[in-house]
Amino acid sequence: MEEKSVNKTNSNGYTFMFAIIMVVVVATVLAFTATSLQPTQRENVRQEKMQSILATIGIETDRAGAEELYDQYITEELSLREDGTEDEDIDAFQVDLAKELKKPAADQVFPLYIAEVDGEKFYIVPLRGNGLWNAIFGYIALRDDVNTIAGATFDHLGETPGLGAEITKEFFKERFTDEKIFDESGDLVGVSVVKGDIDPSDKDDNQVDAISGATITGDGVSDMISERLKRYLPYFKKEQEIKVAIQ
Repeated sequence: MEEKSVNKTNSNGYTFMFAIIMVVVVATVLAFTATSLQPTQRENVRQEKMQSILATIGIETDRAGAEELYDQYITEELSLREDGTEDEDIDAFQVDLAKELKKPAADQVFPLYIAEVDGEKFYIVPLRGNGLWNAIFGYIALRDDVNTIAGATFDHLGETPGLGAEITKEFFKERFTDEKIFDESGDLVGVSVVKGDIDPSDKDDNQVDAISGATITGDGVSDMISERLKRYLPYFKKEQEIKVAIQ
């Protein structure tokens, strides 16, 4: 009986030690794998960002071809301050809007991408705001009148599938094309996502049709468009080529 008890104790100890060793080995392998994949993950994120920016001006590409087309069409990357002046010491592409939005507006950096396609100039503004469950974000491109939307792209961190998550779909993004961001008085109002009898052919009403069942997400899209675009007014006012009267 005593010998059996000792063997049982030894057996339990061996199993326990084996489990500890396996946990350590697996954790080490996972940590090494995660660390080794970080450069690849960062590169994927960088290329996907280029894809999203290009998509707003109608340039579609896969991730592998994004950088070449980005260099071809994006002519300037600007880091702007609240007064519309450029901060040349900051890389606009590296600006993290999630971190910037936690700062007072006076301390924020506002990235702006300028593109040229077939002789036409575009201003591409990064967007970030709040949806129903988490952050929503994207890019919106303005034509050289700084009033007409050339294209937009949206994404999210956790909106409801089939409802708020529909902001990523083409049918929703296409609603913004050719919409105006200034009203008849020349005030920047953005584009509101609203329920109701919205005429999709009326591009001067500053409105697009909402997604059914996604009111809060739609409100978040409306708010982030108007809030982000207004931050660029000081810069737009300084541009001599602006064709619209901006107040």
